[in-house]
Amino acid sequence: MTRPLIISDCDEVLLYMVSPFKYWLAETQGVEFRMTGNDFSQALRWQDSGEVLAPDDIWKMLGRFFDTEMHRQDPIPGAIEGINTLAEEADVVILTNLVDKRQQMRTEQLAGHGLNARVFTNQGPKGPALQNILQEYAPSKAIFIDDLAQHHRSARETISEITTLHLCGEPMLAPHIDCAHTSGHADARIDTWAEALPWLRRQLEKEEA
Repeated sequence: MTRPLIISDCDEVLLYMVSPFKYWLAETQGVEFRMTGNDFSQALRWQDSGEVLAPDDIWKMLGRFFDTEMHRQDPIPGAIEGINTLAEEADVVILTNLVDKRQQMRTEQLAGHGLNARVFTNQGPKGPALQNILQEYAPSKAIFIDDLAQHHRSARETISEITTLHLCGEPMLAPHIDCAHTSGHADARIDTWAEALPWLRRQLEKEEA
């Protein structure tokens, strides 16, 4: 009999990303990060001029951060313990929007924090990647956790039967981003693992009932 499957994002769900990214930008790149709305592309400004970074420069900064600074990323409180608890009852995989060359880096990064899980990399909407994972695992139930509303929308548009939890553990982002639960694409919005873990375990219990 197949087990349930939990597919979790990494950045802002399991590990902080924007916080260390912000401090690294200020310390070494001459860039200020300030999130005032829900548009990430407007959050990065050159310290000297105050001008918003061009999209190509933003991608370069993100690439440089993930290539050299992933050691700065610490776990969100309760995330690693929560995922490892869930792994006692379900299979757990990570679906992260990093380019494929960083798959091994992310796997080793998470292992260093005590989470040993298979990592899938992806670019763009996550619905098709989720569908491929579900075809491979054929789980009895699937639960998807992500911090961005567009990935929940993609999941719901691609897959008919999937439970979705919108979780953003970064307080710098959580108040500003679109809510997938409000838009009808997530079954719940919970931004702390202290509250998310009981909710997720209840979803797994529904499967057993």
